[in-house]
Amino acid sequence: MPLSNGKVLVDSEEIRAILDDIRDVFPQEIGQAKAIVSDHGQIIAEAKREADTIVKSAEDHAKTLVSQQEVVRQAQARANEILAQAQAKFKEMRKASNEYVDDLMRRTDESLSESLTELRKTRQNIKASQRNSQI
Repeated sequence: MPLSNGKVLVDSEEIRAILDDIRDVFPQEIGQAKAIVSDHGQIIAEAKREADTIVKSAEDHAKTLVSQQEVVRQAQARANEILAQAQAKFKEMRKASNEYVDDLMRRTDESLSESLTELRKTRQNIKASQRNSQI
């Protein structure tokens, strides 16, 4: 049957099934990507809060020991150690959270790429089917 104006007949059920598949896959992947971004900020915020708590604890501890000069010197040295440890731990936690987020994002990217590749293959199959039906 000749077609005009570049129109072709396609199986509407097949198209609906493909669209349903796409609707099912993409919301999950988008949700995972949002969760990754959300977790990244949360991990960094938690590390900062912990570092701030450790620093505050060190400062409070140092203030209670101000009564004697030697004690003050020792307290300051200890506070500096705690601060250095807190900063090192914060850097370590930040690096680990960045690596974790990067890995999750890489896996999500791969999954989305696979879905997109499948979508493109399906489109090509539909186009080929349309061309074959025009012959």
